[in-house]
Amino acid sequence: MKLGGWIELSPHEATRFDHGDVHLRTGWVFLAHTARGTVEVIDGAAAAHVATIVGCPEASGVLCVQGEAVVFAASRGAGKILVIGAESALVMAEIHVGPRPNGLAWDLRRKQLLVADVEDFRARLVDHAQRRVLRDAALPGRPRWCVYDRLHDRFLVNIREPACVVVLAAESLEERHRWPISGAGPHGLDVDVDRGLAFVACDAGVVSIVDLATGRERATVAIAGEPDVIWHSPRRGRLYVAIGQPGVIDVIDTGTLARVEQITTEPGAHTTAFDPARARLYAFLPKTCRTVAFDDA
Repeated sequence: MKLGGWIELSPHEATRFDHGDVHLRTGWVFLAHTARGTVEVIDGAAAAHVATIVGCPEASGVLCVQGEAVVFAASRGAGKILVIGAESALVMAEIHVGPRPNGLAWDLRRKQLLVADVEDFRARLVDHAQRRVLRDAALPGRPRWCVYDRLHDRFLVNIREPACVVVLAAESLEERHRWPISGAGPHGLDVDVDRGLAFVACDAGVVSIVDLATGRERATVAIAGEPDVIWHSPRRGRLYVAIGQPGVIDVIDTGTLARVEQITTEPGAHTTAFDPARARLYAFLPKTCRTVAFDDA
């Protein structure tokens, strides 16, 4: 990974970031600024801060839906989801979804959003067009991140305790499976549907490699500490794992299942966003209130 540059953000004495995501057509990065209750918008190509979107108390999950040109941002402090125009950076709607929404996943087939709530431990399915909750389902514990598995038409939801991945039918939210994870505290989650793998980054300091067909753990890979956000790059065969303490990104080769690089960021930098179109990884630094970009050469 090569250093691609720095982007300064507006300083704030209580800076704390959460999830970020990239709108691929523009290269804009949407970042949850939890401490300020905003979503920050960054132009990656111009290395510039574009806009601040207010009205998102305790901003947490952020998800760019490429085909719809919208961005969803979860507000844990207000129990709502902001629907943001990906090319205008304007709030188009707000959807009230439960007490403390956090994890987000998008059903490509039905154009519906899954929202995992960290207070009442429920998953809610939101109709994007109608801006309303269609149905909900109980989860066995506190959810972390979640993803849509397009190959099997289902959602995967990490559960902190009991350590497992819950598999929900995309249409009904019926629980289909509960896969146990050997590492304590499943947190970051991503999938490689082409190779049939799920990557589960755990608080115990390991990444669990899970077979999507069977739910069985194939292997574990040790990492430098407690992880948060992870991203998989299928083109590069890499998994990027953000670790807030000591402040590094571990890069794992998904073919050999070995750590091939460790990038120093900053203590407390536990979150990233990945642009697969430009092979660029953004890390968000809370102490210096800026973004650093790395290019995967």
